Parts: sequence; structure tokens; C-alpha cells
Amino acid sequence: MRLNNVNTEIIEGRIYDQNLSIKTVQNQQSENYGKEFIQGSIDVATDEAGLNVLTVHYTYITEITKNGKADSRFSILKKIMEEDKTWLKVGKDGATKVRLTPSAALNDFYPQGGDQLVSQPRNEGGFINVVSELTSDEAKRRKFTFDVVITGATLVDATENSDEYVKLNAAIFNFKNAILPFPLVAKDSDAMNYFLNLEASPKDPVFTQVWGEIVNTTIKVEKVVESAFGTPSVDVSERSRKEWVITGAKPEPYVFGIESTITMEDLGKAVADRNVYLEEIKTRSKEYYNSKNNAIPTSKAPAPSTQIPQGGFSF
Repeated sequence: MRLNNVNTEIIEGRIYDQNLSIKTVQNQQSENYGKEFIQGSIDVATDEAGLNVLTVHYTYITEITKNGKADSRFSILKKIMEEDKTWLKVGKDGATKVRLTPSAALNDFYPQGGDQLVSQPRNEGGFINVVSELTSDEAKRRKFTFDVVITGATLVDATENSDEYVKLNAAIFNFKNAILPFPLVAKDSDAMNYFLNLEASPKDPVFTQVWGEIVNTTIKVEKVVESAFGTPSVDVSERSRKEWVITGAKPEPYVFGIESTITMEDLGKAVADRNVYLEEIKTRSKEYYNSKNNAIPTSKAPAPSTQIPQGGFSF
């Protein structure tokens, strides 16, 4: 399988809020024991109205890299923490402007040590630059480009809160080349028709490159509560929906099934590796919650199969 699958994002705008903190490595077995690192997130308003706010997560940013060089991200994040010039604190005009280049990732976990996997898509890591001016085209402040394996496309009917769109069964890859089942949608009519007519399937995957816009939409839901007398009351709740909306794709997909791109065997190994990774997370989660509840430890799960599933892959 090719080693340099593309997974890049550009998020540019004003810092809306920040949740960063300096911590120290607590693991006494680690060679970095006692050293400081920064962990947390930055919320970036990519539009002028402050409605399309995207979060970028930083898991472990140290002052010095493994190569012994200073990591500029540490000093920039530390300055962002200390100055705290966010939209919420100092207003739009005083907020720090940044250009971030994270990658798409998944936050995988098993709530309460259960068996139901939750995989939250998010933006993670990358370089950080403080800038004086922002790109005038707001759509270009929240871009992504992915190499992606597609195994299907489904037309989703329109609802009260959304027009019809096409949802892809797809997977991308992180910097370690680990496979990530990832939610991608197409909303433009030409894009919808393209993916529906692509005829990608679990038995006949398509490997290509797509690009588009990360959109965070706030949806207001009103619930009318009837009353025995007087006027009904209206409860209004809000929820956000973050989507990676495809706006373009390579004219010709990559050739699938050759060593320089990706083969079914490559997919089999990638999926098996992800299953092993998820089992490890599940085991640690169960052990943690069992220890809190003084429960009997669970037995280790059997190793996931590395065979190509009957009918091919579906993400």
C-alpha cells in the first residue's frame, strides 16, 4: 500500500475560544517523565459572523521534539493560552487570527466501559501559524483533501432540517497509514450524481482523491409543550452538525488493486489492525470502569480475523 496517502486540512480564522493546559508526564516508566506538554483544543471561527466554528485538538505537544529541536507549536500554544485573545473574551476585532493545518482523525471510545463503539470525527494536530490577515473567501478557510477508499454511496432523503444529500461509505488514512472509517457527504447535484453513478461497492471499492469544505451547522429544534389553559410553551434546543462536504474529486480514480496504490489484501490488513486497536481500547476501558466499580476483570477478547470478509469491505 502506498505510504503517503493524503489527509490534509486548512482551518483559518479567529480564535473563538481555547481550552489548552500545560501538563506533566506522570508515567514514571516514560523517558519523558516529569516533562511538560500542552494538551487541549482551539475553537476557530472561520467566518465573519462567528457561526462556522471548528475545533482543532492537540494531544501531546512538547517543547522539544524527539530530534532535540524546539517545537514552535509549544511556544505558540503557550502564548495563545497566556494572552487568551479569543472572540469570547476580547471580541471579534481583538481575537488572534490563526492558520492551522491539522489532519482528520477519529476519537474512538467505549462509553462507560460498554460494548458500543463511539467514533467522533475531529481535526487534530498539525502546524500553527499566527497571521495578520485572513483569506477573503470564507470557504477557503476550512478546506480538506483526502485520499479515500469508497465502498458505496447512499441517497439520503430531505428532512425538515436538511435537503437531500449523498452519504459515502468511505475510509481515509492517518499519518501512520491506519485506516479511519470517515463520514463524507456530497450535496451539490453534480457531486451527488457522480458518486451514485460511481458504482463503488464492498466487492469493487474505488480509491480516489476528494476535496471540499468542513461545515459546522447549528440546528435549532423547537418543541411545543401544550398546556391545559393559556398559550403553549415552546422549548428551543440547539445542536451542531459538523460535515465534511465534498466539492471536487480527481477526474480519474487511482488504479485499485496494485501495490503502488492499494489492494484488497492491504485493506484486509488495515481493517484487521484497526480491529486490534479497537479491542485494546475496549479492554482498557472495561478495566478502568471495572476498577472503579470493583468488578471482576473481563477476559481478553479473541484476536480479530485478518481474512477478507465475504462480500468485501463496508465501512
